Amino acid sequence: MPDHTSGRREADEDVAGAGWIRVPVGDDAARWATRGRSHKVLLVVHNVTAATRLLDVLPLFHDDFRVQLLATCPGSSAFRAGVVELLDGTGVPVLPWEQAVETPVALAVSASFGGQLRSLSGVLTVLSHGVGYTKTLATPDTRHPTPGSGQERSDPVFGMSPEWLLDENDKPIADALVLSHPEQYQRLRTVCPEAAPTAVLAGDPCWDRILAARPYRDRFRRALGVGRGQRLIVLNSTWNPESLFGDGGGDDVLPSLLPRLTSEFPADEYRLATVLHPNVWQGHGPGQIRAWLDRARRAGLSLIDPLEGWRQALLAADAVIGDHGSVTYYAAALGTPVLLGAAPLAGLDPEAPVHAFVRTAPRLDPARPLRPQLDALVDHHQPPSEPAEFVSSAPGESATRLRRLFYDRIGIPEPDAPARLEPLPLPPYEPATHTVPLLVLTRLLGSGEVSVTRYAGPHPAPDNAGEAHTAVHEDTLESEQLPLADVVFRYGDENDPRFVSPAHWTAEILARHPHCALAAYVTGPGSCVVRTRSGTSIRLDAGPGADADPAAYASALHAWLAAGKSLELSARQGLTVRIGKLTHPVRLTPA
Repeated sequence: MPDHTSGRREADEDVAGAGWIRVPVGDDAARWATRGRSHKVLLVVHNVTAATRLLDVLPLFHDDFRVQLLATCPGSSAFRAGVVELLDGTGVPVLPWEQAVETPVALAVSASFGGQLRSLSGVLTVLSHGVGYTKTLATPDTRHPTPGSGQERSDPVFGMSPEWLLDENDKPIADALVLSHPEQYQRLRTVCPEAAPTAVLAGDPCWDRILAARPYRDRFRRALGVGRGQRLIVLNSTWNPESLFGDGGGDDVLPSLLPRLTSEFPADEYRLATVLHPNVWQGHGPGQIRAWLDRARRAGLSLIDPLEGWRQALLAADAVIGDHGSVTYYAAALGTPVLLGAAPLAGLDPEAPVHAFVRTAPRLDPARPLRPQLDALVDHHQPPSEPAEFVSSAPGESATRLRRLFYDRIGIPEPDAPARLEPLPLPPYEPATHTVPLLVLTRLLGSGEVSVTRYAGPHPAPDNAGEAHTAVHEDTLESEQLPLADVVFRYGDENDPRFVSPAHWTAEILARHPHCALAAYVTGPGSCVVRTRSGTSIRLDAGPGADADPAAYASALHAWLAAGKSLELSARQGLTVRIGKLTHPVRLTPA
């Protein structure tokens, strides 16, 4: 007779384990897994921020057929958005948390606290996902007294206090707590001696990847379209209301700062980019971030990928406007000039090196012109020694130390090959694209040389010297400005069939916009095809050492012709475009 009782039991188990995976772990995994005798290593991913540090250490398990990687999310973080997509991208099997705590694993690796970590079966190793442990953060079960009751107390330091480090029995939650510098160990011994025996000094894998990529700074700058003589300014913000991006620190600086940056800094002399904490991206939503920064992006601000691109942008930067977050501290450790646009001390551990840095670092003064502050900072910068000293006591050694720790906890010998971290990838080419109307100031300096200064507004330029004209991208959102533009331009492949050809597009623009004196189709990083109102079609090509935006060359030619100068003369002798302190030779040939 059929065993109906057995069928009902299996159905009940299916309901209880809804969403549980069956391969490579599960009750019947031995039946389905191709390699079932592997040692299981579980990555505990609280949020996207913590995932970045776990992704740093993934290569330490590469090429080892003895190890099966798994992942899970405890669901305790307020910032869970984006985790599913990120884990899908890794291709690592993802266990529901309920299954993860029931699955025997040799090692669990987390880059954060929170959730029922002690419920996991394996040896638990916890890494920091920032520059050590520096910020205060209430635990989920913290009960704050009523304000004014006289019982107020500050929040515990995240990852460096009994509230975060010990369980309900006052036992350490982590079997191994990875620290990057002895100063963290000294703090740990003072504030939570019970957890001190779990401490392991193993360096900082994020910092080591940054250090290894320093020789490629110029490539990262070129990827961001930073030209010769340009200064790259990176705006960096951590999360929380007191950050540079936040609105709870008294003055809400950023909304007024962004339009001033594009109004006070010439578009061809400065490159602007922003690095935002993943919790900002995921907490408010990438679409909302792009919406808030819409005009700034159209004025040339690059939004740097918070997972893959922020370290490269930091290496490429000439200056950082930041706050009390780890990324700003990493920038200072690299020796990059830093101005603090937000500098709250209340949320920092007073004993942490970051606290001393924030207390003493130069401040951005929003009441004063911005460009002189940045230029003075860069020109007279003396890098402090403390940030580089306290990021890691073992620079370049984290891969070796961490793999040794992991395999010791798993209980198997390390692979024979050296432990290595992945090199930072070269980001895609992303030059500044200005689709807001540009105010262009020009001056003829004699002998075929034209000075060009372009501003992306929206406020009047601080320097009104020279003749002014307007240059507008054809795809501008401010379409009402196109009929008023002196120069209309666009970027594209010269063989793009949608525009037929540069000659066709430039003729079409002049026919559509009678006020336009010159149309410019930028075909590449150093060339464009222009057509004048007289119908003459000219190709402009960058000469030796020239690397500015070809749309600026087009504005220089417009200024030259508007002053009554001869096109034939400029074609014979070439055109020299001065941007800031540098000159860019340009060749003119019939298109």
